[in-house]
Amino acid sequence: MEKIDFKKIMKAFWQPPAGVFSLVDVPKLQFAMIDGKGDPNTSEEYRRAIEWLYSVSYPLKFMSKKEFGKDYGVAPLEGLWWAEDMSSFLAGKKDLWSWTMMIMQPDWITAEMFEAALEKARAKLGQPPESLRLQFFHEGLAVQIMHIGPYSAEGPTILRLHEEFLPANGLVESGKHHEIYLGDPRKAAPEKLKTVIRQPVKKR
Repeated sequence: MEKIDFKKIMKAFWQPPAGVFSLVDVPKLQFAMIDGKGDPNTSEEYRRAIEWLYSVSYPLKFMSKKEFGKDYGVAPLEGLWWAEDMSSFLAGKKDLWSWTMMIMQPDWITAEMFEAALEKARAKLGQPPESLRLQFFHEGLAVQIMHIGPYSAEGPTILRLHEEFLPANGLVESGKHHEIYLGDPRKAAPEKLKTVIRQPVKKR
């Protein structure tokens, strides 16, 4: 059985060059998604959200292998981030942050399969959060860059994106700050973590 390599298929969107802003047009993709609010470092709601996402993503992978003969590696964790007052977001006041955490699912994964995966996860985790869902998301035109290093050091790159690159290129924000986590903070040294920083945009 051939194993589908999303790292190759999604290379343009998951492997931008480090230190250089680039424009991409992100297609419509399917995700398991869950919403919440609070500091990701301390919030129990955030911890459970991540647990639920992986607890449905792995059963979906095994169902795909069994039902369709299609195997693949589970996609990386992604997050959309925002705050009611974006200055508190840029200032790093994480307790005021809202988020949608998500993991991409192949487009052949169905709503029925997702419900079956939820049932499997319920046996271990109890009642799922109301916002946990399978949903298509079309991001479209976006600017992205690879950040290498700890999450806490992203601030200067984000400021440069918003205050320098976008104005200089006639672009304005058109969606939520987006991050794709390619490294595992439990295993990798902070200075080696890879994170795609992405901002949906439109022409001014």
